[in-house]
Amino acid sequence: MPQLLRVHNFGVSIDGFGAGEHQSLERPFGHANPADLMSWAGATASWPNRTDPGGSRGLDDYFTRDFARNIGAEIMGRNKFGPQRGPWDNLDWQGWWGDTPPFHTPVFVLTHHHRPSFTLADTTFHFLDATPAEALQQAADAADGKDVRLGGGVATIRQFLEADLVDTMHVAVAPVELGRGERLWTAPEDLHDRFHHESVPSPSGVTHHLFWRR
Repeated sequence: MPQLLRVHNFGVSIDGFGAGEHQSLERPFGHANPADLMSWAGATASWPNRTDPGGSRGLDDYFTRDFARNIGAEIMGRNKFGPQRGPWDNLDWQGWWGDTPPFHTPVFVLTHHHRPSFTLADTTFHFLDATPAEALQQAADAADGKDVRLGGGVATIRQFLEADLVDTMHVAVAPVELGRGERLWTAPEDLHDRFHHESVPSPSGVTHHLFWRR
């Protein structure tokens, strides 16, 4: 069975923005409130960052439960890893996730600035100055036959879409408008030239959009 490049649980607003403007250490999503985009996932029983028992079951939980299924590596953009720009002046920064990141696989961070790899718990972060195709090849090799997850942010997903490397994609559209920021699309139909597309509304208020290659 061939390896796939998969986008999972990626949240956008109803006007297509996956993050707001002016990202900072205090505001990873810029002016956007991350709860507006992702509270549906945090409420589920299978949310990877859940530290207490409970949580909802049903449709939303199905998608968060699928987050790690058959995933052997992740690719992310630098702005998902942290708010810094330019050369790495502070190597003490090791991501938003604390000592136990939720990935449990090798993670390949795209950046134009060299930084040594490091490991937290069972996640090793590697830093690549590479094209989407080159990054995918390295991640696929590290995934050891499993699929590769494309974690975002918006600019990174768009780069891989433009390179025609994405095989499947799950985007959760939240009922909130952001008005500005990092935009994934003007409408889901933008991708119909390359993907089959189905949408499923959830009782939580989000609509799950599923895409797979034509």
